[in-house]
Amino acid sequence: MSFLMAPLFLQELTEPIAQKRGIRLLLLRDDLAHPELPGNKWRKLKYNLAAARAQGHTTLLTFGGAYSNHLAAVAAAGRLYGFQTIGVVRGEAHQALNPTLAQAAANGMGLHYLDRAAYRHKHEPDLLAALQLEVGSAYVIPEGGSNTLALPGCAELVTELAAQLPFDTICVACGTGGTLAGLLTGLGGERHAVGVAALKGGEFLKDDINTLTQAAVGTTYTNWSLQTDYHFGGYASFSPELMTFIQAFQERHGILLDPLYTSKLLFGVLAMMANGYFADGSTVVAVHTGGLQGWAGYQQRYQARSAWWPDLGS
Repeated sequence: MSFLMAPLFLQELTEPIAQKRGIRLLLLRDDLAHPELPGNKWRKLKYNLAAARAQGHTTLLTFGGAYSNHLAAVAAAGRLYGFQTIGVVRGEAHQALNPTLAQAAANGMGLHYLDRAAYRHKHEPDLLAALQLEVGSAYVIPEGGSNTLALPGCAELVTELAAQLPFDTICVACGTGGTLAGLLTGLGGERHAVGVAALKGGEFLKDDINTLTQAAVGTTYTNWSLQTDYHFGGYASFSPELMTFIQAFQERHGILLDPLYTSKLLFGVLAMMANGYFADGSTVVAVHTGGLQGWAGYQQRYQARSAWWPDLGS
């Protein structure tokens, strides 16, 4: 199965706090990897799609919230690579689909809904069996795409990055922890990684990440940290402070960050830099994992509460 993605692109970020400490700060633009499969999502899906094809599956079944980047990516991947797709959505069905689900449906994804109580059991064999009885045989990809087959695709990012420049620390936003787990297997105990949790109460991700790396390569790592103080109230909570940061960052660098993941990552990285977390003179790389499709839904819910919103056509 062929995966055609753009070459790795690094953008230097001129930030006063980085200059003050002699730190070279770069943004890895994985959001530019593919027009429909940007960021970490295609990396997580790469080997899962290959496994689904090798096992003879024609349908992908996965899970996500109503504004999920993962659901959007699986729907696009299904259309691009010839799979039928089914998205199990957390919550109740609505007659008018939000922008994320409308695009997923336009890409051919069939949408099924589970109430929040049932959705909490999404990984249990009985529920998975019942779903497949209803929709037919399917290759199951977990919420966020985070399983052992997601890790080697994310590890390849480290290989690509190391071929371009020496670096000391790589930083990434965390939703389910799969991307960070994959980066750790690529780092192999060398260099350092930082994860910035995008959701409130994200401490549990430490165990999830250790479980993933142990299952994938038989190792847990110590050369990383998880930062849980930059969630801005929760996964999709509105924060005027974060909107102000996103606007100012775009004005400084010409780069739009998404409101759920990469904005919290960059805010956290700059705050950590100011607090002396990174060694003076080191090279720090933050990963822009995409997620910009989420702006349409976020704008639909919150635009009246902010004087600034990005130009979604940019």
